[in-house]
Amino acid sequence: MTRKSLLRSTGIIGFATATSRILGFVRDIVIARFFGTAIFAQAFVIAFRIPNLLRDLVGEGATNSAFVPVMTDELTKKGRKDFFKLAQVILNVMFCVLLILTVLGILLSPLIVRLIAPGFSADIEKFEVTVRLTRILFPFLLLVGLWAYAMGVLNSLGIFAAPAFGPSAMNISMILCAMWFGENVFGLAAGVLVGGFLQLAIQIPPLIRSGWKARLTNEFTHPKAKKIGMLLVPRALGACVYQVNVFVSTILASLSGIVGEGAVAALYYANRVWQLPLAIFGIALAQAALPMMSRHVALNEKEKLKGTLAFSLNVLSFILIPATVGLIVLRVPITKVLFERGAFTAYSTQITATALLFYAVGLVACGGIKVLVNTFYSMHDTMTPVKTALAALVVNIVLNVALMFPLKLGGLALATSISAVFNFIALYIMLSRRIGDFGTAAIIETFVKVLLASLVMGMILQLLMNCISSFTFISLVLAIVAAIAVFLVSSYFLKVKELTELLTWISKKR
Repeated sequence: MTRKSLLRSTGIIGFATATSRILGFVRDIVIARFFGTAIFAQAFVIAFRIPNLLRDLVGEGATNSAFVPVMTDELTKKGRKDFFKLAQVILNVMFCVLLILTVLGILLSPLIVRLIAPGFSADIEKFEVTVRLTRILFPFLLLVGLWAYAMGVLNSLGIFAAPAFGPSAMNISMILCAMWFGENVFGLAAGVLVGGFLQLAIQIPPLIRSGWKARLTNEFTHPKAKKIGMLLVPRALGACVYQVNVFVSTILASLSGIVGEGAVAALYYANRVWQLPLAIFGIALAQAALPMMSRHVALNEKEKLKGTLAFSLNVLSFILIPATVGLIVLRVPITKVLFERGAFTAYSTQITATALLFYAVGLVACGGIKVLVNTFYSMHDTMTPVKTALAALVVNIVLNVALMFPLKLGGLALATSISAVFNFIALYIMLSRRIGDFGTAAIIETFVKVLLASLVMGMILQLLMNCISSFTFISLVLAIVAAIAVFLVSSYFLKVKELTELLTWISKKR
């Protein structure tokens, strides 16, 4: 797998992710239209978040940390027959674990809601609605866990399209159900379950074509299954650290007397906007690079591993730094154009834009974390990311408490960004000690040049902001296109290597 194939796979995942995220924005716009940041929006955000918290452990998190590296190693060294034997054992174990967690989640929903959103207990209606929604949504854990399993099998085989397009089906389902049921939030929950089934079903045809057979057996042991389990133990600890982080932020956001009314929903909407460039480029690149880096490790190609890592970080800088500046400058127009209608008021726009400002500060660090963590995973090391995540958790909790009083919900978002920067730096240092220097000087040079080009872009954007009295969707798009053009021209004159390589590759294609 070459750099071109890496970019091609990233492009496929990125396009699918962009499609899903655009549909996700349409979904959020519809939800904001009917529910705003009031009681039902907050209840749905909490209820939907609970199974998603566990999803990181038994879903995508397990796929990234253990399944893909170990299954890629099995495929590279032993071939498809042994690969599918391992895949069958993983399916059996995952299905049983997911089923048990789903049943327990349904039964313990009242206790879980009290733990994750204690501020809701003071409002009986809000609490009861959240519990009911949580019980309805918990089976989503089973569906999304099986989707992640299928994604791990397909990604290990170098197949990325079907898993990446799966979330689009769920967003379409939620949009249609939200529009059909209107202000009935339980109809929206039904859309989540239907969508979860559809995103799993999309992957079945390519799985079958690859040689996978749909069946459950009583096989629960395999030589590599034990290794996956051992890798998942520290990953589970890491997931717990992350979930504690989310718990703390959610608990503090539910304290409306301190951070302001509607903070839970506002942080959700801001996070959705902030996640768009991160998912399209950061997560997509990290996901595409994981099988490639896992093969480098399996074949003991250390220099190629370093090259892939440095290349990935430079590409991330080239994309996410200008995205950061763009989100900061255009935070209010973006929020207003996307969400301000119906129950989503000017106040909702104000608090959501504030959260978006502070989330944007940590965008580059979060993208870098995805790549660095997957590099450790490719080396079958799931403990190091846990150590740095634990330290980042302490930083985040301290900053949450310190910043929530002066900055309200903005302080919660800023604490997340600062802790992400801390985590990235810690991971970078530890990885450098582990594999040696992987081009730090060149990475810093690219970072500085891209930052300068982005600042020029930001100044032009601010001038455009001063000339436009009221943004519409069209004027916002035109402003973004103009900003991209300014950034590319600035990058060209600053001789940013990633841009010149891209232009050279395009000219050769002609």
